[in-house]
Amino acid sequence: MRIFALLFFINISSISFSNERVKVLMGGTLIDGFGSHTIKNSVIIIHDDIIREVGSINEIEIPSEAEIISTEGMSILPGLWDMHVHLDINGHTDYSHWHDIYPVIFEDIIMPSSAHQLLLAGVTSVRDCGAPLDEIISVREKIKKNIIPGPNLYVSGPFLQHKPYPNTELYRWGINGVEDAKRKVRKLFNAGVDFIKLIDQDQMTMDELYAVVEESHKLGLKVVAHGHRPEEIRRGLKVGVDCFEHTGLSSAPNYPDDVMSMIKERTAQMNLGPLYWTP
Repeated sequence: MRIFALLFFINISSISFSNERVKVLMGGTLIDGFGSHTIKNSVIIIHDDIIREVGSINEIEIPSEAEIISTEGMSILPGLWDMHVHLDINGHTDYSHWHDIYPVIFEDIIMPSSAHQLLLAGVTSVRDCGAPLDEIISVREKIKKNIIPGPNLYVSGPFLQHKPYPNTELYRWGINGVEDAKRKVRKLFNAGVDFIKLIDQDQMTMDELYAVVEESHKLGLKVVAHGHRPEEIRRGLKVGVDCFEHTGLSSAPNYPDDVMSMIKERTAQMNLGPLYWTP
């Protein structure tokens, strides 16, 4: 089945919504994403980059001045989200080789190509949960300005952790004490990130973790954290992490009972806001 994703407020190579002419996508099967019945022979009217009307051929009057774009034989659905990507990691399995050779082309080649691939797959919004700071901000802004094609980007910049792995300092920042934690959160905030990303938080001190989360929340930033190991989850819950990444443990198929109890207790405290979990 061919899939044709509607790209809200984003230009793609095959269909341009950049001018004020009325465009009509006509003939495909519409899947609205709300679980209702599909619409056969659908009509989608777009004006000024905004979807104005949706229905079937028998229900909607087609404007005489409209440009008709056939979607016959296709399925149409709203643009998709990918909640965890790394635009700097693209088609490789050898991290040592990758980190030695490719960082110099992250900004101009690797990351734009990753963004373009996502867009071509119908993904129109993504969270990048760990990348070199200057490069990911640059790519996000180029997409916003329609300089390069890509989905809406929400970015964390570098991971914050106890100590970066060798040769990964470009996108992993070590934390050395409470003041260093606050300073690095402020640096990310001032650079324009959308959220903060923690990893290996079971190797950080509790004071450092509290400093990261409290400083982030003070600045209006949510904190996302890895959930591979039980102690990462325990510590994240204690300090008020907003979202955990990766469902399932790296060391066992089940969560320990105490972790499950902590999650239940945290989600019962709705005054703290929702707790999110991303596979």
